[in-house]
Amino acid sequence: MPEIVYELTEPLDTDYLGALDGATGEDREAWALAREYGREVLAGANEAWERAEYPLETLRGLGERDLLTDGLDIPGRRRLSPLGAGLVTMELSRWDGSLGTAAAVQGGLALRSIALFGSPEQKERYLTPLAEASLLGAFALTEPDHGSDSVSLGTTAVRDGDGYVISGEKKWIGNGASGGITVVWARCEDGNVRGFVVPQEAEGYRAEVIRGKAALRGIHQARITLDAVRVPADALLPGAANFKEVSQALVQTRVGVAWSALGHAVGVYEAALQYSRQRLQFGKPLAKFQMVQERLVQMLTDVTDMQLMAAQTARLQERGTLRDQQASMFKLHNTVRARRVAATARDMLGGNGILLEHHVARHMADIEGLHTYEGTESIQTLIVGRDVTGQSAFA
Repeated sequence: MPEIVYELTEPLDTDYLGALDGATGEDREAWALAREYGREVLAGANEAWERAEYPLETLRGLGERDLLTDGLDIPGRRRLSPLGAGLVTMELSRWDGSLGTAAAVQGGLALRSIALFGSPEQKERYLTPLAEASLLGAFALTEPDHGSDSVSLGTTAVRDGDGYVISGEKKWIGNGASGGITVVWARCEDGNVRGFVVPQEAEGYRAEVIRGKAALRGIHQARITLDAVRVPADALLPGAANFKEVSQALVQTRVGVAWSALGHAVGVYEAALQYSRQRLQFGKPLAKFQMVQERLVQMLTDVTDMQLMAAQTARLQERGTLRDQQASMFKLHNTVRARRVAATARDMLGGNGILLEHHVARHMADIEGLHTYEGTESIQTLIVGRDVTGQSAFA
């Protein structure tokens, strides 16, 4: 008897309370394009994940479809509203978390840094190639000994003649060993943190792909050593004079992580729902069991809660009133909920839930990466806690 093949990836457009109905026009067109492309690359996602390979052609495909601008105003490229940018991020992660993270690194971090803080000459040189992904970009802030306390980073940039000499180490840097440029954040002699555009072929720049990851295996992150890397004075990003300004980019990427978590949650919920309709046990589909319906409704409630928060956050962004602490709550809320939804979905699939061919296990593992990067649950909690109490509990 042939083994049953389960079809678990067909999008069901889950939006129980119509939270995302506000998307119109170009936003919906971009969302549909992201869905079409996600469906196209899904076939290779599990294979790349299992082999820990980074298919750069999939990232370049996003650039070819103008899906990397993340709501930024890039000349000649599609400009999406905050809701539209979020929906694209959500949809990419709904198919493949590694692809969603690659887009976040390229557009949400590297492209955004130069768009926000670059000189006119830097923008002219880099924005279009980064948006097209004909040039790969990385964002190097995190260090081996400075993750959550990145404000304390130890990488230094010392003025030397007509340029700077950068020394230090970075870790967990997406695209950091893939060729292209890296926006390196370093502490200058005046104590302020500044950004520099560093070509990855620069002398003294060494990058090693981090092996042994159990999440986001379809994108490479690197450990970077900067051994007296010399860059010209015009490599400095003039628009970011201190760490507070750097945080502007991080707030937006925090929002993007929350949208990615929503994409993962929708993906695993819809897989579990479709599995419950197709899987027969004791002579009837799982969907007819009370306990299964209870779990599905619990997952749907979490997904709907995440969608409502996403839609409201997009409205605040549109008005220009979103505060850093609200972005932290959004990231905290959605990654916690996504973990819970994924765990329930994996359990509902039983033994099939751990097979990559059913996608849920990959999503479940990748959510762990989202839950950590751009600020852990603990850090986001302390940020919101300080806001509501007026008291800092940071150690």
